[in-house]
Amino acid sequence: MAPLNILIVGCGIAGPTLASFLLLADIPATTKPRITIVERESTQRAHVRGQNIDIRGAGVTIIRKLGLQVPIRASTTGEEGVRLVDKWNRVWAQNEVDRSGNGQVQMPTSEIEILRGRLAELCWRNSCRVSADAEREGASGIEYVFGDYLDEIEQDGERVRVRFAKSGQTRIFDLLVGADGMQSRTRRMVWGKEGEKDRVKRIGMYAGFFSIPREDQDGKWRRWFHAPGRRGIMLRPDSLGVRSTIFMYVVNEKDSRLEQVTTGGIDAQKALLEEYFKDAGWECDRIIREMHATDDFYYDAVSQVKMDSWTKGRVVLLGDAGHCASPISGLGTTLAFTAAYKLAGYLQPYIQQETPDPSAALAQYNEQMHPIIEDAQQLAPGQPYIINPETAWGVWIMHVLVRSLSYTRILFIIIKYLGRTFHLGPQAADYVPVEDFGFKDMSVWDEDTDYPAYY
Repeated sequence: MAPLNILIVGCGIAGPTLASFLLLADIPATTKPRITIVERESTQRAHVRGQNIDIRGAGVTIIRKLGLQVPIRASTTGEEGVRLVDKWNRVWAQNEVDRSGNGQVQMPTSEIEILRGRLAELCWRNSCRVSADAEREGASGIEYVFGDYLDEIEQDGERVRVRFAKSGQTRIFDLLVGADGMQSRTRRMVWGKEGEKDRVKRIGMYAGFFSIPREDQDGKWRRWFHAPGRRGIMLRPDSLGVRSTIFMYVVNEKDSRLEQVTTGGIDAQKALLEEYFKDAGWECDRIIREMHATDDFYYDAVSQVKMDSWTKGRVVLLGDAGHCASPISGLGTTLAFTAAYKLAGYLQPYIQQETPDPSAALAQYNEQMHPIIEDAQQLAPGQPYIINPETAWGVWIMHVLVRSLSYTRILFIIIKYLGRTFHLGPQAADYVPVEDFGFKDMSVWDEDTDYPAYY
């Protein structure tokens, strides 16, 4: 029988990872699926922008299986930890990254901190390498379609028919995977726009993400500034020491403008953030000035995507499209790797056409991912409000409390206890099982000297 045709929407982190594992299955090359990845951005590098993200627990195991551990570690930002600073840039508390390697406590800064764009690029290039190997063995490999997107998705029970908006081409696939981010078009088209308010859960935080030129005071430590009115800014290093990345946020559910401006255009978004931070002190004047000059600005509500099922017929959602945990969870990237790995594993009987349809594999994906995603989306009690006080006195008390807890090491005991007992926060990444699906182990690539051609 002919190999199955699988379409993956999105060439970020989860999409290329899924494609790679599907081709690394220990099955004859002629039975491996034909995979197409469509990416809306028009160039092969435009989609690789983004902020600081991290990889923890199960995610580290999975990148090792992909042969990506060495290039990823070589591309980290080198962030030393996080420092809480006030408007005079005085350090009230600091938590250093845990480099012990024993994984006893997952601190706010992970051992692997990397820019989202660089990680997406590495995952894409790695999938190109996996595809080339598969083609040499006789498989079809991966077809990449950049600069297009879907404007029609129809299912008939046995196939998925899609239309590519730019080319107008209509194609038929056996399975469609939506890995197109929190604002997923795939999710809206298949599950319906009318249910988006129930699926995308706001947590009361709105944020701008962008980068600015690095200055001498921007070292390897993340500086986290809090201002009254539940306002905050994180300034973090990049991997080259050229730019500093900014996460500029407001926690406020009363000002409707914060929600309205999500669709109001970049100029309006920047103007609103300037209004909120122009009197805040610290380095806000510099950050506001550079915000207006930057070309990589992105603004959105910080949200979680919550769904009872991530599958509908022959369509399945992957990564933030189906289960975004929000940037403040510290687990979004690890979830993307985990979900891609597990979905590829559960699909193997269907890929080998031992079963006539993917329903059993997709049901297993839903069942196995539910407890993992529930743990990842469980934010610490009171978040994001408790760490972002309303008043100046509240900010001072928070600084003093965190300083005291850090100095006495009680903070680390609390994090360790809550993480182990409730699988809460980043510590939950250590309790995600990574089954052995028999994929070809590419960790040997971490000893390869041929990285420049691909990475």
